[in-house]
Amino acid sequence: MVRRSTVDRSPHSAEHGLGYEAETEHSGRDQTGRQRTRRTWGGAGGRWLVWLFRAIAWAVLLLIGYRGVVAIVSGESGTGQPAPATSAPAAASGFPVTLADAYAMQFGQVYLNYNPGDAAQRAAHLGDFLPSGSDPQLGWNGRGTSQLQSEVVAATNVQDAQHGVVTLLARVNGQLMQLGVPVYASSSGLVISSAPAWLPAPARAALPSAAPAGSDPATQAVLMNQLPAFFQAYASGNQVTLGRFLAPGTSLTGLNGAVNFQSIANISVPPGGGTRHIIATVVWSVPDRNTAGQITKGGPPAQLQMGYALTVVKQNGTWYVRDISAATASPGSP
Repeated sequence: MVRRSTVDRSPHSAEHGLGYEAETEHSGRDQTGRQRTRRTWGGAGGRWLVWLFRAIAWAVLLLIGYRGVVAIVSGESGTGQPAPATSAPAAASGFPVTLADAYAMQFGQVYLNYNPGDAAQRAAHLGDFLPSGSDPQLGWNGRGTSQLQSEVVAATNVQDAQHGVVTLLARVNGQLMQLGVPVYASSSGLVISSAPAWLPAPARAALPSAAPAGSDPATQAVLMNQLPAFFQAYASGNQVTLGRFLAPGTSLTGLNGAVNFQSIANISVPPGGGTRHIIATVVWSVPDRNTAGQITKGGPPAQLQMGYALTVVKQNGTWYVRDISAATASPGSP
C-alpha cells in the first residue's frame, strides 16, 4: 500500500499542476543561489576587495595632492628669479617698430642735410623730432654742407617697449655710412631721445674662392647656340615665343621690353645628366627713356652685364629652360 505525499494532499496541488511544482522548485533553487551569492560577497573576501579599492583610491588622491603642493611651492619659489630669455621679445613687443623705422627715416632726411643758407629751416624741421628745450641744430655748428643721396633702414634694436635704436644705411656726400637713431615711444607719440650716432659702413666681405668645377664643352657649345633665342624672348616677354623654350609646366613672365638682348658674354655648364644648373652672363642693351617711360632716340644705348642661374633639362635632344633666377656666383671662363 503506497502512501501519498503530503504535497498531494494540498488543496492547491490539483489546481496548479506540474508547472507550479517546477516553478516552485526553480524558484527555490534561484533563491538559494542568490542567498549563497550574497553570503559569498558579504563575507571576509568581499570586504578585503573593498578595502583594496579604497586604498588605491586614497593613494591616487594623495599623489595628486602632493603634486599640486609641489607645483605651488615651486611657482612661489621661482617668482624672484629673472624671466627666461624667451620672454624678452614678448616684453619688447609693445615697441612700434614699423612706425619707428619710418620716423627715423624722416628724421634722417632732415639731420643729414645741412648748409648755412638753410640753417633756420633745418632747425624748424628738427624741432618736429626733438624734445622741448633741445638744441635746435642738434650739435651742428652752422658750417659746412652735407647732402643725403639715399637711406634705408638696416636694422632696429628694440631695448624695451619704449626704447629702440633704428640704424639707417645711408649714402651721404657720396660715402656709405650708418646712422644710429635712438627713438623713444609712448602712448602719446615718438621722439628722438638723444643725439644720433655716426657708425661705420658695413665691411666688405672677402668672397671665398670657389672650388674649380668641371665643364662640359660639348653641351656648352650647344647651349651657346640655343640660349640667345631664349633671352631674346625673355627680354620681350612675348609668351608665345617664350613658351617654345620652356620645359613643360614652366611659366615665366619675361621683362616686357625693358631691355633688349645683346649677347651672352660667358656661360658655365657643369657635366651631368639630363638636368643641368648653369650660369650665364648676359649683356643687355638698355634704351633711354623719358620721364613718361617712352623710349627716346639719342646716342648709343647703355649696356649692362648681368648674371643668371638657369636650370635646363634635355628632352628629345633639345634643351629647355625650367627655371631662371639671379646667379650667386660668376661663371667660369668659356
